[in-house]
Amino acid sequence: MVQNTDALPQLIGDYKPLDQWQAHLNQLFYGLRGDRLRDYYQTFASADYRLAHALAADYYERVVRREKSSIVNRQPSSANRLTNDESRLTVMELGPGNGNLAACFLSHLKTVDLRGLVYPRVRYLLVDREPSVLEGALAHPDLVAHRDRLEIHCGMVEQLAEVVSGTVDRIICNELWNDLPTKLMAKNGEELEEEYLRPNLSERLHAAIPDWSAFVRAFETKALDVLKAYPPFLDDLVCETECRKVVWKDVPYRKTITEFFRDIDPKVLVPVNLGAFATMKEAKRLLAPDAIGFSVFDAGTADLKVLNDPDKPCYGQFGGQYSFMINFALVRAVAEYLGMRETFIEPQREFVGRSLNTNVISLMDLLATHPSAGPKLQSWEQDRLVLKTIRALNETFESPYSRVLQFPLAKQMPLEERETLNGILLSLKRRGIPDTIAYLTEDEVARAAKDLEAVGYDPDTIRIAFTAHPTPIEYYHFSCR
Repeated sequence: MVQNTDALPQLIGDYKPLDQWQAHLNQLFYGLRGDRLRDYYQTFASADYRLAHALAADYYERVVRREKSSIVNRQPSSANRLTNDESRLTVMELGPGNGNLAACFLSHLKTVDLRGLVYPRVRYLLVDREPSVLEGALAHPDLVAHRDRLEIHCGMVEQLAEVVSGTVDRIICNELWNDLPTKLMAKNGEELEEEYLRPNLSERLHAAIPDWSAFVRAFETKALDVLKAYPPFLDDLVCETECRKVVWKDVPYRKTITEFFRDIDPKVLVPVNLGAFATMKEAKRLLAPDAIGFSVFDAGTADLKVLNDPDKPCYGQFGGQYSFMINFALVRAVAEYLGMRETFIEPQREFVGRSLNTNVISLMDLLATHPSAGPKLQSWEQDRLVLKTIRALNETFESPYSRVLQFPLAKQMPLEERETLNGILLSLKRRGIPDTIAYLTEDEVARAAKDLEAVGYDPDTIRIAFTAHPTPIEYYHFSCR
């Protein structure tokens, strides 16, 4: 973001609320770059299995416990009853990505369900607004064994009118909320203001586009077929910002939002995740009265001290896509206003660790403990550290799934180093660490201790990492019923 208008070569749009431009640009991002998502960001479910396994084990235990209780109390369970009286359990995933979470969830559920009490009754519904995303998710090879469980629904996750009210037992949403419409608001005297955006194109790319008016028309109308003929432009957007008074007729939950801002300092921008609020409202409609509930995994904070920090990272851009931190404190307030009986927030790694009955850290947390880790490393040196760490862990790590680690090497790298690192990549076993975004247990790291020390890790620093407090912006699990 810049305020220097002299650096802005050509406008391609007028000032609009940030959430409106976010929705516009994110739709362009998925339309133009949806098949290359992993080039721009990864999630904890892109290739790793631990989050999905934790969800599957949790779901199995809670369904069995609920149905035992209903038998004891002689009460029918409404969450698994359809109009034809066939006993079914509908699990819905909002934004299924590449299908890996669904594949690992269903595979592990089938494994833990030794008596066939739950898995045979599950109907797993994948929901996304982009047909290409749903097609990609269904193409996941590990979903072949579960195709009779799967259904898809193409539509907005905030409005699923075709799904009957009260028929869903479990809703899962992994790293989708940060992609949904979000406003940035700040208190100015007695009023609340929100951030507006006006996009421009960089001077370099502006000069490379011969028919400027045709390009602007295609950008405004989101004409993807036309835009694909132009040079890639999403990385070259330059935006002006300004704050204007909130137009409340366009914003729901005014009273809840206004009350929340009483605890926020003046002039401090804070995310207001409207898309998240909308999915909660829809979840309340969809969930059966005794449903297991709604679980969301995303990055953000519920700490008012962090939210009051004017320098906190409210959002980032990844290849042109806007990704916002989640204001879990306000999310909880809206959930309670909507009448959710139970709300719960915990660090995501605690949810995963509880399922495994041990402490866990992510591979990225482990990498951060290395003495040389940090901005001083060149990109290829970071690649080298990551691959040497994975190779050390792979000496003892054994995944239940066969995966090829997707790891594009940095372009700017000495030829000799490239050959060495490519050799490491080719030598990595398929049942080793599945991704750079993966969870590790204390036992797995301890068994690799000698090999990690050879890479330069300090055992004491690693031990501290397993019990460290959450960082200001952390991945959290938010649940409600």
